[in-house]
Parts: sequence; structure tokens; C-alpha cells
Amino acid sequence: MKDNADEVPGFRVLALRYATTGPGRSRHENFVSQVDLHDAPMPMDYFIWAIQSETKTIVVDTGFGARAAGRRNRVLLHEPKEILAMAGIDAASVEDVVLTHLHYDHAGGLAAFPKAVFHIQDAEMAYATGRYVAHDWLRAPFDEEDVVDAVRLLYRRRLRFHAGDSVLVPGVTLHLIGGHSGGLQVVRVQTARGPLVLASDAFHFTENRVRRIPFPIVFNAGEMLEGQARCEQLADNREDLLVPGHDPEVLLRWPSLRPDTPDIVRLDLPPRKPEAS
Repeated sequence: MKDNADEVPGFRVLALRYATTGPGRSRHENFVSQVDLHDAPMPMDYFIWAIQSETKTIVVDTGFGARAAGRRNRVLLHEPKEILAMAGIDAASVEDVVLTHLHYDHAGGLAAFPKAVFHIQDAEMAYATGRYVAHDWLRAPFDEEDVVDAVRLLYRRRLRFHAGDSVLVPGVTLHLIGGHSGGLQVVRVQTARGPLVLASDAFHFTENRVRRIPFPIVFNAGEMLEGQARCEQLADNREDLLVPGHDPEVLLRWPSLRPDTPDIVRLDLPPRKPEAS
């Protein structure tokens, strides 16, 4: 866990950007309503996260690889296991992986974690294998092979189910949110500066949450909006403890792990002070 940043007691929390849409994505693709929204470029980044103590590493989500990037026209910057290695984390040795949900960009590459137990909400597995994904529009964010791989993990006793809020380890809790997917969960981590919330797709961009305008991929809009308020409560209503799932601002707001790793930032440290204009 040694790097050039000042160490703080408790958990170290990393956001690792492994892919992006590039500059071609527009604002209208990121909101269900364009009321008072002027269209302009609004790229989207893809992250996985890591939670570390002196004795344990927990990975949150597993990202996607080259095949999914090519099929969905995404820019793969790093294979997820490779960017974890840049942070000193060996995916093959990780024992606990939280799956916030089973969409392709959060649950690809499960095989990169051969020793891990995967933690998922009951509601998400029921959703990803149930009647709703018979509809093309709701099935689109899933990759069939990822879901089948998750079922295989179940039969190999490597999938652990959670029903609502639960304690993963002391200081790390899981919270059922729903909305974006049938059983989306967020992760709350006690850090030296307060309870940090890894919101995943409870809100893709901070603007989705602040303006209460949902991202267009949504199973239940009401749950999504209520879930954003729940995330705020879990973070003690502190903006500096709320981490959006796909917002490029994450790399701008928080300090890099090291100068040579601009795609990895330390979320447990205070955000950077805005530069004077």
C-alpha cells in the first residue's frame, strides 16, 4: 500500500478508470429529459474500485475487456486486471469482489478473480435471470456470458447473496438501491474523513443526482431518484464523500495514486482544491 500520497488510517479507496466513451458522446445521451439542457459533448468514463486495509483488499466490480469494448464501441484504456496491477493489486489473489450489478461494464471478466467470492444482491440475480430481461430494451445492458458466468459461480459456491443492507466486513457495508437495475447496490466505506459512498450507477454523473434527472438506462425511475437521496444520507450529505459511477470529474477531483498513474485516484483523501481561474 506504499505510494507517494500521504497515508491515512483505515481503508484506502481507489477509483481505477479502465475505459471511456471518448469525446463523441453527447449530453442528451446521459439524461432522460432534455428540459433546460443544452446539448454538448459529455463523455463517460468507466471505473472499477478497490478498498484496502493493511490486511484485506476488496474489489468493487470487474469492468469489461476487449471483446465488449469492440462490440459496444468503447475505448478500452486498460484491461481491468492490468490497471489493478498498476495499483499493486493481483486480481488472482483477491478474495472478495462486490458486484454492484450485472450490467456488462460492471460484471465482465469474472474469470480474472479465480479465488474470489462474489457478493451480489438477491434482487439483482433475480432480475438478470428473470422475466424482465425478456424485453430487448432491458436486456441490452447485460452480456449473456457474464450472467451465465455468474450462475456458474453460484453452482461453484462462489456467489454470496445479500438481501438489502448488510455488513461485508467491519467498516464496509452494502446497501440495496435498485433503480438503474433491479438489484443495484452501493458500497459505503468508513474512511478517515468520513463515510465514503461508492455509488456505482445509482447516479452516473453528479449532475444526474444534483438535478434529479435520471440516466436513460433505468429499470425503475422512482427507485433511482429515491436511491440518489439514500446515497446522500449514507454519505452524511457531504458532497466530498459521494462518488459517481461514470463521471470524468472523479479523475479531476481526487488526487492521483502516483504521478505515473493518472487513471487511478485516491478517494479516501480529500478532493483537490479547485484551481484559481
